[in-house]
Amino acid sequence: MCNRVRPPSIVLTCTDSYRSSDNPLTPEGPLSRFALIKAVLGPIMRLMFRPQVEGAEHIPGDGPVILAGNHLTFIDSMILPLVCDRQVFFIGKDEYVTGKGFKGRLMAWFFTGVGMIPVDRDGGRGGVAALMTGRRILEEDKIFGIYPEGTRSPDGRLYRGRTGIARLTLMTGAPVVPFAMIGTDKLQPGGAGLPRPGKVTVRFGKPMEFSRYEGMDRDRYVLRAVTDSVMAEVMHLSGQEYVDMYATKAKAA
Repeated sequence: MCNRVRPPSIVLTCTDSYRSSDNPLTPEGPLSRFALIKAVLGPIMRLMFRPQVEGAEHIPGDGPVILAGNHLTFIDSMILPLVCDRQVFFIGKDEYVTGKGFKGRLMAWFFTGVGMIPVDRDGGRGGVAALMTGRRILEEDKIFGIYPEGTRSPDGRLYRGRTGIARLTLMTGAPVVPFAMIGTDKLQPGGAGLPRPGKVTVRFGKPMEFSRYEGMDRDRYVLRAVTDSVMAEVMHLSGQEYVDMYATKAKAA
């Protein structure tokens, strides 16, 4: 548990279906589903992936926090919540919770239990919905996790970040803690199929705050500068090669 970092400014999104009254983000107690998942699956995940966690002390012990990192493969979203003491809420595809049969129900139970909030990101309002969800989570003094690249890296390199991360931090004043997933792509190449056992590293950097840009969340040059500074820290932590192109464009090429 590290000292609380509470700078004057902070930033992800919210869906039309997410309302505090319908989906209260209550504190995680010892009998919560999140605690149960960590207790049951945590030891299995540690045996399978042998995660080495570095810099966890940089995550504030309370208050709103944005975790922003790289995205290599599907299991990133399984490992991150299980290596953090505090629950991490994050946006995920709604297809993760709408599957049929036992497998579909199990996936829905797991992902909503660890903090995933489903959003239809294919529609025109998907980006706005995600941003509003993140803002609500942060306003409730929770941790919001985001992959600024917007999708998984197609080739293991780090791609240009979307400016939603900057909007969130400037709108809310929450600090950004950069993180890097290292080695998950070797255990689940292409993000498909069952991952194989192996060792992964999750590395957290020092909190970043952007109070000097307070009130400038509509300035596109400021948004780009903030986003690029976060991505530079992620690159430093991960050791990845940086590509000044959106990952979605690289996938479409």
